[in-house]
Amino acid sequence: MNIIGKVTVLPQLPPAIARLSELAYNLYWSWTPHAQSLYADLDPDTWERFHRNPVRLLLEVPQDRLTRAAADPAYLDRYARVMADFDAYMGKKDTWVTENATDLKPVAYFSMEYAFHESLPIYSGGLGVLAGDHCKSASDLGLPFTAVGMLFHQGYFRQLFDKEGWQNEAYDELDLTTLPIRPARNAAGEDVRVRVRIGGREVAVRVWTLQVGRIRVLLLDANVPENSEEDRKLTARLYGGNQELRVQQYVLLGVAGVRALRALDVPASVYHMNEGHAALMGLERMREYVESGLDFAAALETTASSTLFTTHTPVAAGNDAFTYDLMDRYVGEWPGLLHTGRDDLYGLARHDQMWDGHLVPSFSMTVFALRLSRAANGVSELHGEVSRDMWNFLYPGAAPQEVPIGHVTNGAHNLTFTSQAMRDLLSTVLPADWTERLEDEEMWQAVEGLSDTQLAGVQREMKREMVAFVRARQREQMLRNGASAADVAATDTLLREDVLTIGFARRFATYKRATLLFRDKARLARIVNHPEHPVQFVFAGKAHPADNPGKALIQEIYRVSQEPEFKGRVVILENYDMNVARHLVQGVDIWLNNPRRPLEASGTSGMKASFNGSPNFSVLDGWWREGYDSTNGWPIGEEREYADLNVQDDADAFSLYSILEDQIVPRYYGAGQGDASWAHTVRRSIETVSPRFSMQRQVIDYVRQYYVPLSKRGAEVAADHSARARHLASWKTWVRQQWPHTQISAHADLPPTARPGQTVKVSATVNPAGIRPDELKVEAVLMRGDVQHRVALTHGEGNVYSAEVPLPDSGLYSLGVRMVPEIGGLSNELELGLIKWA
Repeated sequence: MNIIGKVTVLPQLPPAIARLSELAYNLYWSWTPHAQSLYADLDPDTWERFHRNPVRLLLEVPQDRLTRAAADPAYLDRYARVMADFDAYMGKKDTWVTENATDLKPVAYFSMEYAFHESLPIYSGGLGVLAGDHCKSASDLGLPFTAVGMLFHQGYFRQLFDKEGWQNEAYDELDLTTLPIRPARNAAGEDVRVRVRIGGREVAVRVWTLQVGRIRVLLLDANVPENSEEDRKLTARLYGGNQELRVQQYVLLGVAGVRALRALDVPASVYHMNEGHAALMGLERMREYVESGLDFAAALETTASSTLFTTHTPVAAGNDAFTYDLMDRYVGEWPGLLHTGRDDLYGLARHDQMWDGHLVPSFSMTVFALRLSRAANGVSELHGEVSRDMWNFLYPGAAPQEVPIGHVTNGAHNLTFTSQAMRDLLSTVLPADWTERLEDEEMWQAVEGLSDTQLAGVQREMKREMVAFVRARQREQMLRNGASAADVAATDTLLREDVLTIGFARRFATYKRATLLFRDKARLARIVNHPEHPVQFVFAGKAHPADNPGKALIQEIYRVSQEPEFKGRVVILENYDMNVARHLVQGVDIWLNNPRRPLEASGTSGMKASFNGSPNFSVLDGWWREGYDSTNGWPIGEEREYADLNVQDDADAFSLYSILEDQIVPRYYGAGQGDASWAHTVRRSIETVSPRFSMQRQVIDYVRQYYVPLSKRGAEVAADHSARARHLASWKTWVRQQWPHTQISAHADLPPTARPGQTVKVSATVNPAGIRPDELKVEAVLMRGDVQHRVALTHGEGNVYSAEVPLPDSGLYSLGVRMVPEIGGLSNELELGLIKWA
């Protein structure tokens, strides 16, 4: 037939349950299983078919079903309880912030991707989950917080395995009318549009709002009629296309993101860049200050003073860098807008790298983000160390430990990933307000009061749900690929609920070593097929569409899963998303992670499994290096570096098999009591990981370490039309001009041997080249291994500095003398990156 148009007939919610629509548009439901069940019970099949999306469900559910629900006393009672909890949450006045951080100013958080729920697929993996969880806990804690991101109409991709186990990608166009988003409107009630020039073209950007508990997320959308067909594709896919598309998307996120905040009159005193994708926000913020009358240098100081940058990857390929020619095409107008030269602007991002066999300057998003912020952090203690070493070249003459990059170890949003059954069990021993005190380690000691039987019962229930889920997904995959009737029928008995089950799910980047488990297949076959104590494995994960080596790892696992000795013992699920992740972290007995140390910045999936009592079994990398305490899980390998990657892989695989056979399997199947029991490990896993690696703890760390100090410093630097920024910029310009002309020489009276505590006389003669003595720090630096001791030299007559330097302990020391420029108001003593050694 000829279709002349379409119309949506909306069911009418009966008054008794009318607020289901209001709740559907607040992602509070995404971490509230009781709220989700209100929708699921209206039509379970529709709920599952449309990815557990309450907005879509309310569009699809028959009117008579709504009428019956509104007349069901039991349903109305559940509805009333959920809405009462929702109202209490939204209306709560005494939040953590009101009681602990009243000086916190509004925060704007920029991220390329966000994972809130599988029904809004604008995420690819861990970075997005972390950003989504950060928003949820910002809401829980009562932060003045607004997030900015992109609305990708085709999301990331839906992963499909073919008959050979090769990953194929499908892109589904989102129907915006079925998503929990609404057009952003300004004070006059008008839909907000912002515009940004990209490559000489003006691109219109529509802004959507997404409510996540008490906070708002602004999503940018270039797919509007007034744009060209090519420009409409700028927000089509996450991490799709080539480098040209990437740069344009980064301009959209950064520049249009700031303009969206302004168009909606959203205040922000701190700007948080979650990874380098958001670095170009600095362009727009500097342009605003230049337009107000500041020069480029003062605009830079003002912008950077209130900006935080979080880096997430220790892998070089994960740090975007572009040729200058490419940047010219898409940000070539910006030097003029900022009243500066191309070299001055691009110099802030310069990272000389090999391109086609030649060392050429590139525009590094990470370097730009570091230069345009006055605080930066990695996402675990070890990642902080790796990052300081990785970016040490930006601070020539400094030791890695001095590089001003700190760390906040990642966390996960407990309530998003902890099953309702486990939450109910925890509520029997934890205080009534435990969900508001997730970071309270002392409170979690009450978990010791849970009996072995209680824990085993809840974990059996979660495992049963996970096994049913795996079977259903495998059956669906086999039917699509035309499997035999026998193979389809075999999915009904796939996995056993009484067998030790180990989960491995993550992005299939090669450094994560997804196939390490299969390094000795003969040994693994004996482990999984042990007649009394068998083991089974469930895998899931996506490789980037352009990452064929990652896809090959997926295919290898798939092929192993089809071999007779592993069939039914090794399973790999397709289309890893938040739904698959929840089922696995809640249902497996052990969580496995074996990246090549030290390349895992943090990782968070093992945290989520531990929330549900599934101990972590991992390389001591990322968060597990801090989380492992010998009672709450198991380590793989040693905490050391390897020159030969094959040797590292062999050693880690041997460790994995040995610990699995000698420690994990006996404990799981054994009848040990007390500290030797499986239940003890489960309790310790919950008790130690839940508070220390809660997203609540993570956001509190950001507030205390970064948000509050940055909001204060940013206000001071920007006060009085950026008076301090102008002073700092002028002083830095002068010092950089004079620095090549400065000189320093030093002398020390060093005995052949010395006693601990003995002092040595150190002196230095300085030619300051006009820089004032009180603006130079001259210091002796004692190094013993990686341990640094610094002693300031006192300015005496002329340009001579001296001090008695104590030798603190026995050992072999290196002694040097250096000077650095300093002035009040710097964020750190290496802010200029200038050090001169004698």
